[in-house]
Amino acid sequence: MRSSGRNNDSGRGNYRGAGGGTSQPKAGGKRDDKQQRAGRPRPEERRYDVGGTGGPGGKDERGGAKSGGPKSGGPKSGGSKSTGSRGAAARGGAKGGPRTGAKSGPGAKGGPQRGRGQAPARPREYDAQVEERNRARHNKPQIKTPKTFGDEDGERLQKVLARAGMGSRRACEELIDQARVEVNGQIVMEQGVRVDPEKDEIKVDGLTVATQSYLFFALNKPAGVVSTMEDPDGRQCLGDYVTNRETRLFHVGRLDTETEGIILLTNHGELAHRLTHPRYGVKKTYLAAIQGPLPRDLGKQLKDGIQLEDGYARADHFRVVENTGKNYLVEVTLHEGRKHIVRRMLSEAGFPVDKLVRTSFGPIALGDQKSGWLRRMTNTEVGMLMREVEL
Repeated sequence: MRSSGRNNDSGRGNYRGAGGGTSQPKAGGKRDDKQQRAGRPRPEERRYDVGGTGGPGGKDERGGAKSGGPKSGGPKSGGSKSTGSRGAAARGGAKGGPRTGAKSGPGAKGGPQRGRGQAPARPREYDAQVEERNRARHNKPQIKTPKTFGDEDGERLQKVLARAGMGSRRACEELIDQARVEVNGQIVMEQGVRVDPEKDEIKVDGLTVATQSYLFFALNKPAGVVSTMEDPDGRQCLGDYVTNRETRLFHVGRLDTETEGIILLTNHGELAHRLTHPRYGVKKTYLAAIQGPLPRDLGKQLKDGIQLEDGYARADHFRVVENTGKNYLVEVTLHEGRKHIVRRMLSEAGFPVDKLVRTSFGPIALGDQKSGWLRRMTNTEVGMLMREVEL
């Protein structure tokens, strides 16, 4: 019968099998080539072993032919040798037919070798070398450039100037390019110089630049405010105007309770000390309202000195600002800072003061600042104050 010849167990084998030893050369060769191409690993699988173990009647994971079973093994196929291995069944199946030579073993093309186009596994020593190179690239020692001024861990000069309020970093770089900045007495001619704001002396146009750690304020003190930062009696004091400041501030000098005008507040202790020390002779200017008529030599008397109970007191400058009938507004400038010094001098000369306002403290003028207003001094004003006391 015709069916008996198709299903027999002779050497011809099934026409769908991969290892039929007696298949026809032409037809079997084409079908085996297709199976070989279909058995190659896909690109995403080329670095992994994706095949299953072959066994009797076992089937490849990619849908390859059975190998090692009784129906596929003929005298020439040698399929029984691949039983239990991950070679021929995992990487394309056994090759059958007289042309392909269906041998399976360590040296065969379908054996336990990696598929064509598959990258070989890298040794562990090579991976360790790559890891060391990556670490060396990211852990390079920091290059320290030579410095001109200050400590090696200082800040860039333009950054310090910008933080001090001299402008943006770009504007501060332009100041350096214009040779207007000096550090420790030397004009800076290049960018990138590092400085220590706490130790180095930085000046712009000859005026010292204060760092951010120092605060400088000017207050127009109203009448009735006590010149202390805290008052145990609960009266209004200078501390009421700076209660939201985290840094402790000091008032520079004093004004009596009924005297109005400018008073400075800062946390720069050395500057506050020098501004009030008689050695530096910082001048203060006052406007006093008195009643006339005034003698012509009143200014000369004040400049020559008025005898007070604690010694002579002399004015540096005196002039009449305004006169309306008997009401006079006079300006008195002096460098002394004794208690109630202006009131006592004019009262000793015969002209008691009705109202007194301090209009300037050194180079810092009151201007049109309203009573009770607190303002932050500019860098130029701070520089002029420091130059006044040789800081």
